[in-house]
Amino acid sequence: MDRFGGRVVWITGASSGIGEALAHAFAGEGARVVLSSRRPAELERVRQALPRAAEHWCVPLDLARAPTFPGIVAEVRQLAGRIDILVNNGGVSQRALALDATLEVERALMEVDYFGPVALTKAVLPGMLEQRAGHVVVISSVMGYVGTPGRSTYAAAKHALHGYFDSLRAEVWREGIKVTLVCPGYVLTQVSANAVGPRGEKHGVTDATHERGISPGRVARATLDAVARGREEIAIGGTERWAILLKRLLPGVAARVIRGMKFSVHAGEGGGR
Repeated sequence: MDRFGGRVVWITGASSGIGEALAHAFAGEGARVVLSSRRPAELERVRQALPRAAEHWCVPLDLARAPTFPGIVAEVRQLAGRIDILVNNGGVSQRALALDATLEVERALMEVDYFGPVALTKAVLPGMLEQRAGHVVVISSVMGYVGTPGRSTYAAAKHALHGYFDSLRAEVWREGIKVTLVCPGYVLTQVSANAVGPRGEKHGVTDATHERGISPGRVARATLDAVARGREEIAIGGTERWAILLKRLLPGVAARVIRGMKFSVHAGEGGGR
């Protein structure tokens, strides 16, 4: 299968986890891939492992530094010639009670998880509009629908992404631009280990829920299928994805279930991407 032959796909958070799996999936279907994250050495490791490694590029990027994005977009366009698909995958999760999390840390989370993807998309869109073609993909989460204890700011950022990109889709579809939201449940990655605590400290341990989660490869395969079919939104995962339906159809029941959840923000316990 070669559904993305010749397409240029830019993936943030590409140095591990879902982003790394997406890089392999897109490259495996003929795309030329631009890999971005804050870790140049890990990006190069991923690039070297891709099919046709010489056809792909590593471009370091920090989602917390939005003023650098126009220059980085210009660099990507110079290297690759165009940007056909932007995958906003980079981000950081949270393990903190709302009252304990400092406002400074909450602002930093929003900068990376919400303002970063928005700013990068705004920097990429003019080129897509000039092409009159393009696809923006946002790797969100079940948390984009359902807030759970210990994830208040993370859930807020994901809810905000849904509102922003749903609105953007309605604005740009006539110009040939598509927008797809991808909402995984628990995924076996380092997302919980890298999550930040009340004062910005790393959680440091993979939670049990993530150890039982689906593979990054499964998320990548479902994402490519959604992009190829022009899907506006998909949810991926185990039983936790049913929380979306419960929240939509029976919000009172969903609220009681969430209130009754056993949770902890301490290492080794809790859940949610």
